[in-house]
Amino acid sequence: MMKLILSLFSFLVVFTVSAQAQLKIKGSDSIPANQDITAVPIINQIEFYNYNFTYKSRLDSLQKIVPLSYNEYVQNFITIYSKRKDMMGKMLGLSNYYFPIFEKALVSNNIPAEIKYLSIIESSLNPHAISRVGATGLWQFMFGTAKAYGLNMDNFVDERKDPIQASYAAAAYFRDAYDELGDWLLAIAAYNCGKGNVTRAIAKAGSRDFWEIRTFLPKETRDYVPAFIAALYVMNYAEKHDIAVQNSSLHQKIDTVHVNHFVALADIAKVLNMEEAILLSLNPSYKKKIVNGTALLPKRIILPAVDQSKYVQLYNVLNNDVEAAQKIILTSTDDARESKKKSPAKIELEMAFHKANMGQQLKIYKAGLAPKTKTTYFTYKVKEGDTLSGIAEKFDGVTVATIKKANGLSKATIQPGMLLKIVSL
Repeated sequence: MMKLILSLFSFLVVFTVSAQAQLKIKGSDSIPANQDITAVPIINQIEFYNYNFTYKSRLDSLQKIVPLSYNEYVQNFITIYSKRKDMMGKMLGLSNYYFPIFEKALVSNNIPAEIKYLSIIESSLNPHAISRVGATGLWQFMFGTAKAYGLNMDNFVDERKDPIQASYAAAAYFRDAYDELGDWLLAIAAYNCGKGNVTRAIAKAGSRDFWEIRTFLPKETRDYVPAFIAALYVMNYAEKHDIAVQNSSLHQKIDTVHVNHFVALADIAKVLNMEEAILLSLNPSYKKKIVNGTALLPKRIILPAVDQSKYVQLYNVLNNDVEAAQKIILTSTDDARESKKKSPAKIELEMAFHKANMGQQLKIYKAGLAPKTKTTYFTYKVKEGDTLSGIAEKFDGVTVATIKKANGLSKATIQPGMLLKIVSL
């Protein structure tokens, strides 16, 4: 028996040496052509049970300006969104129309273009989305914040639903939030819960790292940032998760016109021989399906690319006032927080400024006939926790932009004790 064992051992030694010799002849660095040589990232410590090396590597490849952390919170939302194939397929289709609009507004304010993915978390790219607390539109503006950033809401229009106007307002908010907080993840968190809440969380945690202050933020905001990162990931790696693009009905080729008359979208649809619903989807901010343009305040209409044969008919429609009650009425607020304010409401028109109470009808003056108004100022002392947007919301007709201009501020950063000049009209 011992001889048999020794014989087998000798055979194995000879076989092994022979095999090694053959490999040396072929070259020590040779690798079979069909072997997978994909590099596997070296992870010092796996922090949670479903840690995915591939997802981490993919997020790293998408990294631009906004930090794209990978952790258990992000992984949980990747799991959720990658399973919602129908919803994410629709987002891919809608993004072909909306994302170029968002990118233009963001980049013009020096905001990272990847923040466009936040709109998926905000509204699922639905301009008519309204939250349980009244936040409205693609970027989910509350009434007071919308006013502070120059958006107009009256009986004809709600600019929170305007993809272009709302995107520029959102970009301005992000600019101010970043200038104040100095971190993009904190700015994103502030968009959800307000700069004041983020500032207080920073003070409690003694850190400016989102993941370290996370437990001190409102519950919804704790999930808001990881959901954003997960949505960005899934939108970029949809095919890897068997998510197919669902084409949107929104036209990719469009024309833009500005009108200085009251024009009915139904009349335009008739001239262009198309369904009115198509025009409504491209112009979601007009409440009465009427574009309320005036000589001093023209309004924009987005149209599917127009055939030249329709130009004359379209021109006639765009330059004839539709029969409508052309009175601007200040909208009632849909924000419970706003309704608690006792100060009189005010609406700003480019041709004139009028003080008004809720529901009061305002006259529209013809070009050159608007009465002159006297501009006065008063001062406001900045308190602990104040932000420019919060201050603007306290006063009717005041926006972040007007406060900045009146005080020569290039950024939104303010300090307690500062005296700000507030424009009163």
